[in-house]
Amino acid sequence: MRLALLFLAFAPALQAQAPPDLERERADFAGWMANALNSPLAARAVVAVGSGVRIGPEDSDVPFPGVDARVTEQRGALTLTIARNDRVLPRYRPVTAGELTVMAQGEPGRSLLVVFGGSRRSKTPFYYPYNNSAVYVGTLQPGTHNTVRVLTLEGMEVDATEAGTVTVPDGTGSIKLRVYRIPEPGTEESELMIFFRDGTSDKGSYPAGRFVTLLPLPDGRYRLDLNRARNPFCAYNSTYPCPAPWPGNTFSSAIEAGERYQSSAGSHE
Repeated sequence: MRLALLFLAFAPALQAQAPPDLERERADFAGWMANALNSPLAARAVVAVGSGVRIGPEDSDVPFPGVDARVTEQRGALTLTIARNDRVLPRYRPVTAGELTVMAQGEPGRSLLVVFGGSRRSKTPFYYPYNNSAVYVGTLQPGTHNTVRVLTLEGMEVDATEAGTVTVPDGTGSIKLRVYRIPEPGTEESELMIFFRDGTSDKGSYPAGRFVTLLPLPDGRYRLDLNRARNPFCAYNSTYPCPAPWPGNTFSSAIEAGERYQSSAGSHE
């Protein structure tokens, strides 16, 4: 009886096909990946700013032919210096100089620099067929609100708040998924995020796991659509650090929904 109640608390929502907004979202993401200057496919390095990062000659922290630049931090403010010309480097905003694009992220004193440019990797996101049974609507059981440092989808370390758990079917039983409220860099917004592994991990989907957002509904319940599961950026470029699986967030069943994984050899796994 208890198991049946858990299923009712987070029952599948019927969907006939992939919703148009999801199709648009996927198309926009593929376009951004292929063309944006700060696409993960264009990243050359992710380095801690620390006492300074030099970009350019072979002996630099980040070798980059034809460039001689440096990024430094003083009292939390970042400066990009190119050809002895200094300019303020804002956080979470790509700055371009010729073929070089850099973006600073992280907190003052723990700043990271992502360097983009040069040859771009060739990878295209692809997905499992839309799965009606991978959509759930139900309640969020409150959490402890403890703060824990986690790596985001983008490979950035942030302070996340434990928002609670959702219980969903898993084979013949159920699984309780941990949900964190993760801040959006450079804004006051945040998202309810789940990072999970399942039976497809390393057998069709990315080995480290996938991220999916828990969406609030007007009636106070929440919607979990595993068709919207996404790979972390490290799936596209090993330059990015890969998140560690969250404790307990591992399905025993295979979730054939959401983003799949393409190996570096170009084959669909």
